[in-house]
Amino acid sequence: MQAHKSYEYINNFLYFTVTADNRNGKDILVCCSGVNVDRFSPITKGRHGIGSNPAVRGLQLVNFGVRDLALSKGATPRALRGKDCGGIAPTIDTWYTERLLIENASGSFPDEMIKYGVINLLKKIFKACMLDLQPPDTLLKADELQLFIEKLCAKYGG
Repeated sequence: MQAHKSYEYINNFLYFTVTADNRNGKDILVCCSGVNVDRFSPITKGRHGIGSNPAVRGLQLVNFGVRDLALSKGATPRALRGKDCGGIAPTIDTWYTERLLIENASGSFPDEMIKYGVINLLKKIFKACMLDLQPPDTLLKADELQLFIEKLCAKYGG
């Protein structure tokens, strides 16, 4: 594994990054994800009960899904604490973040994780907000997805 190689998918609504690193003699991946609570509020506001915000809960559930994906590929997911994911969010809005360390991941895992994370985060947010919407079937470029979500916010944010 190449040390410090990064994979990034970042826009003003969400981010997923994976950085290859070597700690304590082990090749690992540091996986960071975040969702902009403020930017998603036109879609989520008033569309959920007393429970948590759909964007926050969606990212939490995606984190569990990424753990499952890692295990299914023979890798080992571990909780990660600290500041490994600091400074990724592209705006000063309110962000919720998740961190994960993956050991023994294959070379294809970063791309798989990012695709899984982005598409499933949107699915979970839409479902929790009871919106009959489908995210794009293929992973759009980050700026294209931002435009897609901005249009949804304008449509449903009334």
